[in-house]
Amino acid sequence: MTVKDRIIHAILFEAIALAIIVPAASMLSGTQATSMLAVGVGLSLYTVVWNYFYNIWFDKQFGSDRVNRGLKMRIGHTCGFEGGLIFITVPAIAWFLEMTLLQALAIEAAFLVFFFFYAVAFNWCYDNIKLKMVSKY
Repeated sequence: MTVKDRIIHAILFEAIALAIIVPAASMLSGTQATSMLAVGVGLSLYTVVWNYFYNIWFDKQFGSDRVNRGLKMRIGHTCGFEGGLIFITVPAIAWFLEMTLLQALAIEAAFLVFFFFYAVAFNWCYDNIKLKMVSKY
């Protein structure tokens, strides 16, 4: 992926995720939507940077043929990515929303479940849609 491709990928990934997760997390946690949006945007900015560097590393380790990655590879990719976020996001959520680390961990667990399935589906769709668009030109 080029730098431009990586930036587009990361922005689309985060924008769609925020549109889904902020209203749902606000309703489920009882936290005001504006507070959850602030947390979501802050974590998204961090995640975009992590996403960029993690995917460069992952492509160097496992090859850049993204379209032919199987489900096992995609699940491994997602587990590694999400695992790398936990160490930063749990304390940040707890601090910003003024809750315990255990409460923040519960919110993070819900995010991880969502993002696990969302990331696998998003990346599969993105890679295949991109392939179809490129093959048309």
